Amino acid sequence: MPEDAPDVTENTLLDGRVRLRQPARGYRAGMDAALLAAAVPARPGDRVLEAGCGAGAVLAQIAARCPGTLLTGLERDPAAADLARQNAALNAIADRTTILTGDVAAGFRPLARPPFGWAVSNPPFFDDETALRAPAPGKRAAWIADDGLSAWTTFLMQGVREGGRIVLIHRADRLADILSLLAPKCGSFTIRPIHAFAEDPAKRVLVQAIRTGRAPLRLLPPLILHDRSGTKHTAQAEAILRGEADLAF
Repeated sequence: MPEDAPDVTENTLLDGRVRLRQPARGYRAGMDAALLAAAVPARPGDRVLEAGCGAGAVLAQIAARCPGTLLTGLERDPAAADLARQNAALNAIADRTTILTGDVAAGFRPLARPPFGWAVSNPPFFDDETALRAPAPGKRAAWIADDGLSAWTTFLMQGVREGGRIVLIHRADRLADILSLLAPKCGSFTIRPIHAFAEDPAKRVLVQAIRTGRAPLRLLPPLILHDRSGTKHTAQAEAILRGEADLAF
């Protein structure tokens, strides 16, 4: 995709620390990408793999938050993968970022890489197109998991080494499915509910699992995104969006 393509816009994230080129229409990175990146406190030299990296919003934010990390993204849409490469160059992280074009459904082995210390993802939220109004064509791949959530959790488990960490953000009503799918090879689950307002049910969950972990499950205090004061976000949510706070487990 040419850098001057008219259907691409450039935005900033983390209070201007990250520049992001993304489609003007279709799926655009937002709160979920910001929260996922904030939940990955990788250290210098850590290798981080993202399944379904899109235009690279999560990877670029992890890079800004965690200097010295080595980043790999897998994306099946060639146009989105090309944008992710552009964004790596735009943010001066191309020397530690690799974007691969491929499908999660094919599994981790075709990547021919050793397992990673971190495997993260914001999987498509729906398995069944009849479960929601048909998404716009440009958003379909981001909303519909053609091979089901199990293909994504399997890829993440294959992609992380023993003792490595899986982090994903998903719909709160799929929490039981996520835990069940990860349980054969993972444990030490940590869950943080995400609420739009304190009095509303959680709509999202951040889940961390450790490959071969055996510690008891931990349920953390929720993150509340909004209050009724008229401000756009709560102070905690605003600090996370600006890169001044994280969601480390």
